[in-house]
Amino acid sequence: DFLFFWGTVFLITTTLVALLKKENKELTPTKEETKGITDTYRLLISIIKMPAVLTFCLLILTAKVGFSAADAVTGLKLVEEGVPKEHLALLAVPMVPLQIILPLIISKYTAGPQPLNTFYKAMPFRLLLGLEFAFLVWWTPKVKQEGGFPVYYYIVVLLSYALHQITLYSMYVAIMAFNAKVSDPLIGGTYMTLLNTVSNLGGNWPSTVALWLVDPLTVKGCAGAQEQTCGTPVAAEV
Repeated sequence: DFLFFWGTVFLITTTLVALLKKENKELTPTKEETKGITDTYRLLISIIKMPAVLTFCLLILTAKVGFSAADAVTGLKLVEEGVPKEHLALLAVPMVPLQIILPLIISKYTAGPQPLNTFYKAMPFRLLLGLEFAFLVWWTPKVKQEGGFPVYYYIVVLLSYALHQITLYSMYVAIMAFNAKVSDPLIGGTYMTLLNTVSNLGGNWPSTVALWLVDPLTVKGCAGAQEQTCGTPVAAEV
């Protein structure tokens, strides 16, 4: 209902903007505006061909591979181990103030001449948190009780997510600051959109691959079936 309501509001407002908002034709195009879609894509191709941009794109497309499993699968595995979904959702509420404050704090360290230093420094900590998340998933069934999970378990999960948010936002704000710094002001919008799109893609494709690999990499055993393996979906179904 929540998603349906706001989806409807979004569709109505954007439709009203499209129908009622008129372009100001009296303004002359500035230097940073391109003539049309074709020119924009030509410009994007010319930007991508630059050696520094190409190297940077390859880096940010692969930089998040190490965190993909921890980011995409941890929550699902906790639910699989019996943690109620509503409890995990409630843990997101204390994260909201942290998510508001973190960019303000981190921006002080990314405002200098080398914003990517923050990105580099946060990376090993985020990788270590991936191991901590793996430990958390392993630990979850061991602390499970008849009435659910003890309070200290949720405190550990909350602290784990809070530390993860710090490393995540450190890397995110650093990349955004770097993209803003290196983008040519004359084509700032096009340049920044390209770099931010590649950055977002670099975070999404590893998570998709991680989710796809969960099933084939999960070791399974059959309970109550002698000499029967459950290694494949067909065998598990049997």
